[in-house]
Amino acid sequence: MKNWKLAALLLAATACGTETTTTSGEGAAAFDGKAVEFEMYVMSQCPYGVQVENAIGPVKAQLGDALDLKINFIGEGEAGSFTSMHGPDEVRGDIVQLCAYSQDPGRALDLILCQNKAPKEVATNWHDCATEVGMDAAGLETCVNGDDGQKLLATSFEKAKEKGARGSPTMFINGRPYQGGRKSNDFLKSICQELGDGAPQACKDIPPPVKVAAVFLSDERCGEECDLHKLEPRLKGEVAGMEVKYLDISEPEGKELYDRLHAADATFAALPAVLFSADLEKDTDAMGTIGRYLVDAGEYKSLRIGAKWDPSAEICDNGADDDGDGKADCADDGCSAKLVCRSEMPQKLDLFVMSQCPYGAKAMIATQSVLETFGSDIDLDVHFIGNDQGGTLSSMHGPAEVDEDIREVCAENHYKANHQYMKYLACRSKDYKSTEWQGCATEAGMDPGVIQRCFDGEGKDLLRKSFAESQALGFGASPTFLANNRREFNAIDATKIQQEFCKDNPGLSGCSAVVQVDAAAAAPVPAGACGD
Repeated sequence: MKNWKLAALLLAATACGTETTTTSGEGAAAFDGKAVEFEMYVMSQCPYGVQVENAIGPVKAQLGDALDLKINFIGEGEAGSFTSMHGPDEVRGDIVQLCAYSQDPGRALDLILCQNKAPKEVATNWHDCATEVGMDAAGLETCVNGDDGQKLLATSFEKAKEKGARGSPTMFINGRPYQGGRKSNDFLKSICQELGDGAPQACKDIPPPVKVAAVFLSDERCGEECDLHKLEPRLKGEVAGMEVKYLDISEPEGKELYDRLHAADATFAALPAVLFSADLEKDTDAMGTIGRYLVDAGEYKSLRIGAKWDPSAEICDNGADDDGDGKADCADDGCSAKLVCRSEMPQKLDLFVMSQCPYGAKAMIATQSVLETFGSDIDLDVHFIGNDQGGTLSSMHGPAEVDEDIREVCAENHYKANHQYMKYLACRSKDYKSTEWQGCATEAGMDPGVIQRCFDGEGKDLLRKSFAESQALGFGASPTFLANNRREFNAIDATKIQQEFCKDNPGLSGCSAVVQVDAAAAAPVPAGACGD
């Protein structure tokens, strides 16, 4: 579902309350059947991991021993040199929570939920939380600071690797990947289904879901980019009672619906569209999660998913004059920027990034390694992803990212020869949150004064142009590569970039060489991208 914003929307579902919940199950009725094993692989400072921990807390309280909850952590390294995506504090937070389970499993989740009130402080807030939930803080500290904590984390990281868990959260129910929603009621329903007839009373008290009619409206000419079938199971995780009807504007019913909604409101134009009946408002859980992403569309509520397909526009590769202007395919002005109409440019590589995206940073460091391998056999340009709204520049990671984007586009503009600017971009990417940029400029052989004057002068216009280039291609995910001006691919490591570039440029000497990988680029980060 390229370029849609819904994946992030679904992953950022609202968490349960921040009050500490008793999770030992002491209030639940005794259970003598076979418990459901539910595994969570998380990072202690990851907001999505925190979300699912908070959501499953009340479920553990309701089900007690019927739920065998196991929490492990994702990271790399060995005793004394562990690393995790959010830094050393997260590593210590992981150790704290593992020690809590080791020493007092009945109160460990209570401790975690207490820490989750301020997840950025998991390295230190466990002292107060241990006291709050009635744990032995002194004993916990001995574990955290000793060999036991190191051993527990090594074992936990290894379990995550064995399960192939790289993203937080990764979840399994009775050994199978968990595919349900992330709210408390979603977890409760899924676990109760596993328990069957012997389930506790809490399972029998679950109210039936609100039935909500939904229309998934698309255009078959759009192809895979507009295919809504993969979206249906994820949305059912949020709208449990959703009953879907698929319509296409190539058919009379779909065409009539689209034309009617578009005639009533011209802003209803792009496809695909997810349309809910008014019954959705009766589902308070669903409204709490996706309500703010809904807009009125006639008698429906339309879910904003970042759809971009214009059914009235020219299709650039079907041999027809779709918009009736007498020009077909690439001859039409609207197709000039499309990938299918771009001319082939051998040995050309373009990188589209956000300067403070962890994945983009990895890609920039890796790209510098690739450049050192290929030398002048690669013609590289770097473009930045962001928005220009009424002259105001913005980017996903805030004003500091915009500022660094400007400095980096200035470096590219003034130090393009022999890709000298990439030395600066790679250096900054190793510590992209630092505000001290002058050292990287000097290290790259640049005059910091030149960069600062550009920043104060033409820099914003350069970045505005760079943003426009990314938007013209519809590239919103950092990092995205474009090989030979025609083929899009994604990669964050040097070997993958080399392999993808060589698919379009075989025979170059760099294709058979071993890329020397920078240690900063080799550090672990979950696969993914920033943006839509």
